[in-house]
Amino acid sequence: MSDQHRYLTVKRPGRHETEVKKSRFICSLARVADEEEAQAFIAAVRKEFWDARHNCTAFVVGDEQRRERSSDDGEPAGTAGVPMLEVLRRRGLTDTAAVVTRYFGGVLLGAGGLVRAYGSAVSEALDQVGIVERRPVALLAVTVDHARAGRLENDLRAAGHAVRDVSYDAAGARIEVGVPEPGTAAFHTWLAEATGGTATAHPAGRTHVEVDTA
Repeated sequence: MSDQHRYLTVKRPGRHETEVKKSRFICSLARVADEEEAQAFIAAVRKEFWDARHNCTAFVVGDEQRRERSSDDGEPAGTAGVPMLEVLRRRGLTDTAAVVTRYFGGVLLGAGGLVRAYGSAVSEALDQVGIVERRPVALLAVTVDHARAGRLENDLRAAGHAVRDVSYDAAGARIEVGVPEPGTAAFHTWLAEATGGTATAHPAGRTHVEVDTA
């Protein structure tokens, strides 16, 4: 995933079970960085539920050039993997893998029933585990003397800036702050005003911060 773009993904790994006409549908979700991680997650779930009749899958990874894959794993073509994948698309997710395990309950659901069951299994699991937006931020290393460090840290947090790390040495304090890239110039202005020009900020890389979408 590129560090230059914001995107949506699952908040955490999770699992949710539903029952449709005595068939159990167990949806397992995970955040994955690439196709290799997605396949490893799928393999692990299939190994865990080795005795299930079906372990159907869908995943989306990547940014501008997204890679999407799905599998019906023995269900009628188009009744499982595709509706699962469609839920991930509709929610705007990437770097997300889903496996829906089905234990057959003895009642045939028909093509339409299967589409609804597999799609609902993923949708309900997503509602349970939650979705976050990952936003790209510039990391700035703010250096300030010991006397001002505590107050500056409090001011940074009060102003809504993402303080990621604070460390001290003989020279003073180093406060790592995440700042949305379009706002770096404004941050430098704020910092100068807040400290009377006694603190400095230097680029320290890039990362993402997570914001709940609910």
